[in-house]
Amino acid sequence: MTITDLPPLGAPVPDWTPPPAPDGAVLEGRYCRLEPLSAEAHSALLHGSFDGHDDLWHYMPCGPFTSAAQYHRWVRETVADPGHLFFAIRNLETDILGGVASFLRIDPMAGSIEVGNICFAPVLQRSRAATEAMALMMKWAFEAGYRRYEWKCNALNHPSRAAAQRLGFSYEGVFRQATVVKGRNRDTSWFAVIDSEWPALREAYRVWLDPKNFDERGQQIERLSDLTRLVRVSHDPTL
Repeated sequence: MTITDLPPLGAPVPDWTPPPAPDGAVLEGRYCRLEPLSAEAHSALLHGSFDGHDDLWHYMPCGPFTSAAQYHRWVRETVADPGHLFFAIRNLETDILGGVASFLRIDPMAGSIEVGNICFAPVLQRSRAATEAMALMMKWAFEAGYRRYEWKCNALNHPSRAAAQRLGFSYEGVFRQATVVKGRNRDTSWFAVIDSEWPALREAYRVWLDPKNFDERGQQIERLSDLTRLVRVSHDPTL
């Protein structure tokens, strides 16, 4: 067998240099600021935003939390794990801490990183700050040199699946019986954006987040899902 008879390989990745791991820098935009999560600085205020909304934890691996002390302890233990980097999300229009999100499954050698553990309280949901937070995390990843940016969620969590698609993630399928969460089976839906898609998504975010895209009542003029539709290479068949 000659070399020309061998099965094909993937495209070359010339001069590949693994990107750095996230360093915990503050990420700030027009509408929000992402601050590395701290039990002392953030847990009490975040618990206040989450309190009374136990449904937020329905598909999460943690929670609900019955007290501020319990949430403080969870934050303290979680941020000590170097396998992920959590952010507290502050809405700059209201100066309210309203959610968390993290980088996880950080694999610089493969150029892959995941966004997850996303929990937005009602005070942050459906806001420009919430969307900008996701855009800022994606921006950091691709500008740092990552090739692949992942989103995974419980396959039964249709709001999360819809959010991934709205943000421009392409659907990649379902891993059946991927894990067990809180004593129940979890099938996991996979979505991803790759680096060649980032420039078009960056422009979609820029257009959507522009103040001119909102009327005097703060209602969007162009929908983000319409702006990202042509970037996605596959669509979630359940939506």
